Amino acid sequence: MTAPNLFLIYVQDAQAVTAFYSDLFDLQPIFTSPRYVAFEVAPDVLFALWTGRNEHAVPTTPRMSEVGLMIPGTPAVIDEVYERWVKKNVTVIEEPYMMSSVVHSKSLTLTAT
Repeated sequence: MTAPNLFLIYVQDAQAVTAFYSDLFDLQPIFTSPRYVAFEVAPDVLFALWTGRNEHAVPTTPRMSEVGLMIPGTPAVIDEVYERWVKKNVTVIEEPYMMSSVVHSKSLTLTAT
């Protein structure tokens, strides 16, 4: 069965965002070009950054994406990840919070800008 294996985020500055995700996830890209960068996040699964075609690589072009990370472990593990990312000066939009009193999970929101 085929499954999605390329997750693409549109960005305005591929170099800056590459540095951000390389540091955040402790990963190096497997492919880099001026407008496209790919990270292998699992065997045969790519997380990629793309500025688009030249005429689209301008600040006025809307860029919206959301990256979800399923962090295994307890809510305390998510708190540890949060603290590590804060130390890396990640802009946190929403700090970790309990999503449900029944489900023992937390969520946090951050931005690469």
